Formats: sequence, structure tokens, C-alpha cells
Amino acid sequence: MIFWKARLASRHAERKAMIDRSHDLPLVKQAKALGISRGSVYSLPGRFRGRSRHHARMDELHLDYPFAGSRMLRDLLALEASRPDACTSRR
Repeated sequence: MIFWKARLASRHAERKAMIDRSHDLPLVKQAKALGISRGSVYSLPGRFRGRSRHHARMDELHLDYPFAGSRMLRDLLALEASRPDACTSRR
């Protein structure tokens, strides 16, 4: 069987690339035959939509204040949210 030989000879990424989503054999059985986890078969690469501005700002604050814990970062974000932006205060 091709899957058995592939399981012995290749790395995880190579075996994952062998998964054929259009094949009649279910993904679960293909994953089991290749020796990879079922969860890694269902996760598609590139599905990450990007970070929101909120997450980017949290990262910036964490770099500015490395000692800040989650509560302090939350409070800093809340302070920024209560301040009017320059673009929203103009008329």
C-alpha cells in the first residue's frame, strides 16, 4: 500500500501534503493510514485572517510596558478607548 510506505519514509509535512480532499476515502482514514493526527488534516494553511488593530495595539503596549500584566494592559486599552482620537474630534 502506498500510504504505508509513505508513512515510513517521509516527514509530517510531506505526509500531510499527500492528503487528497477530493478522494473517495474519508479524510480520517487517510490521516490514520499516513500516521498523522486528524486535527492537522482539517486545519488549512493560510486561514489566519490577520490580526485586528486591538491585538496589534496590545502587542505594542506589551513592548512598551513589559512588566504589565493582563489587567494593566486591559486598563491601558480602556484609557485609550475613552480618549477621543484626533480624527474623531475634528469637524
